[in-house]
Amino acid sequence: MTLTIAGLQHDGVAGDVEANLAIIADAARDAVTRGASMLVTPEMFVTGYNIGDALAPLAVPELVDRIAAIARDAGVAIIAGLPETLQDGAITNSLVAVDREGAELLRYRKTHLFGDLDRSLFVPGDTLPPTVDIDGVKISVLICYDVEFPETVRAAALSGADAVIVPTAQMEPYAHIAERLIPVRAWENQVHVVYVNRTGTEGDLTYVGRSSIVSPEGVVLDSLGPTDTGLLIATIDPEATRRARRENPYLADRRTDLY
Repeated sequence: MTLTIAGLQHDGVAGDVEANLAIIADAARDAVTRGASMLVTPEMFVTGYNIGDALAPLAVPELVDRIAAIARDAGVAIIAGLPETLQDGAITNSLVAVDREGAELLRYRKTHLFGDLDRSLFVPGDTLPPTVDIDGVKISVLICYDVEFPETVRAAALSGADAVIVPTAQMEPYAHIAERLIPVRAWENQVHVVYVNRTGTEGDLTYVGRSSIVSPEGVVLDSLGPTDTGLLIATIDPEATRRARRENPYLADRRTDLY
C-alpha cells in the first residue's frame, strides 16, 4: 500500500475562518482530482497564526467538525492546523487528522513553542503524537519548530513511522530550515518528511514558503518555491522506508548504551 499526499502552500486569510475553510475545500477537491488520498495544510491555517487577540474568539470546537465535513465531501483525509481552547481557557497550537470519512484519527498540540509569538498565544502540549495507520502507511506528525529538535523525528522513526507530517509557518530569516534541515531530518531517520509551509505575509511576518516532501534518502520528491501557492504532491511508499533503513542502518547501529 502507498499513500499519496498533497500539501497546500498558501498565504490564507488572517482571521477569516470561512475564507480559509473555502481554500481548504477547494484544495481538497483539487487533491483528489490529482490522485491524492490526503491533504495537509500549513500550521494554524484555519484561523491564521499571527493574529494576536483575534485568535481566542475563533478557537472553537466546531473547527474540527468543519474540517471533518470537508474531508467527507471531498473523500480525502485531511491534516489541518488550528487552535484548541482547553477547559481552563488556554489555547494550544494544534492539528487534527481526519480520515476520508471525517472520522478523527488524532489530535496533536505543538510541544515546542517558538519565541515570544508562540508563548504569548499558546500553552505547549505535553506529549508526542502516536503513529497512526492510513491506507497501510504509518504516519506521525509534528508542528513547525518541533521538527527542529532531532529527538522528535527520531522518536517518530523509532515508533515505525513511514512519514512525519509537519504543518509549519516558517518565516524569514529561517529559509535555511526548509532548504537544508528538512532533508537532513529525512536522511538521518530514513523517514519521509512532509513539510507544508505558508507563503505571503501576516502581520509583521513574511513566510518563506519552500514546502517540500522529502524521501527517506533525503531526496526532494516535490517542492514549491518561496512565493508559490498551490499543491505539492508525492507518494509515500513504506517499501522506500524499509529499503532506506536497510541501506543506511543508522537506527539499527545506534549505541544506546552510550547515550
